[in-house]
Amino acid sequence: MFIQNAHIIDGIGGELTGSIFIENGKISNVGTFKIEVPDGTHVIDAKGAYVTPGIIDVHTHMGVYAVPSVKAHWDGNDATSPNTAQVRAEHGIWPQDPAFAEALAGGVTTAHVLPGSANLFGGVGVTVRTLPARTVQSMKFPEAPSTLKMACGENPKNVYRNKGGPASRMGNFAGYRENWIEAQGYKKKLDAGEIEEGDRDLQLETLAGVLSGDIRVQMHCYRADEMVQVLDMAKEFGYKVSAFHHAVEAYKIADYLKENDVCAAMWSDWWGFKMESYDGIRENVPFVHARGACAIVHSDDNTNIQRLNQEAAKAWAHGNRVGLKISKAEAFKWITSNPAKAIGIDDQTGSLETGKRADFIIWSGDPFSSYGKPDQVYVDGALVIDRASGLKPVSDFKLGQPGTGE
Repeated sequence: MFIQNAHIIDGIGGELTGSIFIENGKISNVGTFKIEVPDGTHVIDAKGAYVTPGIIDVHTHMGVYAVPSVKAHWDGNDATSPNTAQVRAEHGIWPQDPAFAEALAGGVTTAHVLPGSANLFGGVGVTVRTLPARTVQSMKFPEAPSTLKMACGENPKNVYRNKGGPASRMGNFAGYRENWIEAQGYKKKLDAGEIEEGDRDLQLETLAGVLSGDIRVQMHCYRADEMVQVLDMAKEFGYKVSAFHHAVEAYKIADYLKENDVCAAMWSDWWGFKMESYDGIRENVPFVHARGACAIVHSDDNTNIQRLNQEAAKAWAHGNRVGLKISKAEAFKWITSNPAKAIGIDDQTGSLETGKRADFIIWSGDPFSSYGKPDQVYVDGALVIDRASGLKPVSDFKLGQPGTGE
């Protein structure tokens, strides 16, 4: 496939008018280059349309809190213990969730599905393609590392206050540390080959995977002081936090985030819905970016994920309104290469670069305008959304349902 005359935003801060050549589902060349297009190549004249990487949402509960939102679909929180590190989001995903196709139509080609935030250790997250499928296995992003969802603050202490604790932030941190100490001992035995097959402990196996660097920590946390406490704890036990999620007060500690190479995944302009989320500002995302830290815009919502480009655009506008002068190309990193970095797939996707998977969007207009829509969406070079022809995956659940139009 050869795309010419494209207004390219590459996902790593670059913007240019040029071409993209795609072979075998991967980007072979991008930029202002001349090429003799082989016979039989599908040529697209973008006619100046914006072409961007596919959007990546680093925080979703699609499939584990599926649509329609009924109690039977509440599979995202196993609120039976403060530590449920043994559970896996992939075992709770309903592949027929209609939210996947709607997210794809909004340009989201990759989603990180997490357990909820009821527990100190919520379980293992999974990165998926947003293409609906018969099985979760066929949706999983190839070779994406596993992640561990953790939560600090109000949620765990409120859930377990009358269930034996923790009942305070002190109790939360004591709970983390006790489990990390136990995991250190388990890892030593594991490394020494002293764990027999029948003696495996799935909780400790997950935590040992974090200590080994194989599993990435994704931490639900709002307050600045708690995020820094978590960073100190991570240093104590020798693991790394990949990203803080929600991070309403990340703007207060952007220097710490940069110093520790930790991303902050944030809403564009939502806060104040509980005490720990009270001190938010509209400039949170751009302020974190301006200090040189890894800023991400996430949805945590089955509706907002359909317009994550607009969420990023709002954050971009809030920053520029106070004089930050962030370019669109830089801001587009918040929904492409930065989330790819946080979940460990930036070597495969998140930007329009040679060798990357051909996950991209051709837009009807400016993607930072409320009028800009994905005209076409491609995954691995294959057309999966086409507004002109009506091409769009349909969940089996919606087929034949009255009033769905599908």
